[in-house]
Amino acid sequence: MDTAELINAILGDIGGAMKRIDPAQLDALQRAILSARRVFIAGKGRTGLQMRAFAMRLMHLGLAVHVVDDVTTPAIGGGDLLLVGSSSGRTRSLVGAVGSLASTGASLAAICGNLDSPIARAADNLVYIPATNFKANGDDESVLVMGALFEHCLGLSCDLLVIRLKETLKVDERDMNARHANIE
Repeated sequence: MDTAELINAILGDIGGAMKRIDPAQLDALQRAILSARRVFIAGKGRTGLQMRAFAMRLMHLGLAVHVVDDVTTPAIGGGDLLLVGSSSGRTRSLVGAVGSLASTGASLAAICGNLDSPIARAADNLVYIPATNFKANGDDESVLVMGALFEHCLGLSCDLLVIRLKETLKVDERDMNARHANIE
C-alpha cells in the first residue's frame, strides 16, 4: 500500500469507528463532567497519554481536574467524578482504582473499547468506542497497529467533548490560552 492509500485507509478506519459511537453517550458524559465537583482522569499507556491531554484541556476550560497517580492529586470524594479511559477495560491498576471508589462517594465514567469488562460494567456513565484492531478470527481489521485505532478515536472523542464543553460553559479561547502553562 502506498502512502496515499495508507492515508485514505487510516482516515476510513477512524471515520468508520467514530461514526459508530453513540452521541447520547458523549452527551451523558458531558453532563457528568459539568455536574462534578472535580474530575479525576485515569488511563495507562498510550490511552493514558490521551487522557492526560484531555485533563489539560479541561484545566484550560477552567474545570477542577486532577490526574490519578500524579503526586499532587488529592483524595477523591463525594461529588467527584473518576473518568477512566481503557480500551480493554481490564487494566489491573485501573480496575483496582475503580474497585476503591465504593467507599468514596465519587461516581465513575469510562471510555472503553470493551463492553464486556469490569470497568465498563462498573461505570455510571459509559462511552463505548467500537474500535478494535482485530477481528475475532485474528485478521487485521484496521491498518493501524495494536491499539492505535482506539487511541485515535479516544483523542477525537475527547476533543469533541472539549468543543461541546467550551460552547456550554461559554469559555472564550483567550481565557483558555491564559490558563496555558507559562513556565515550560
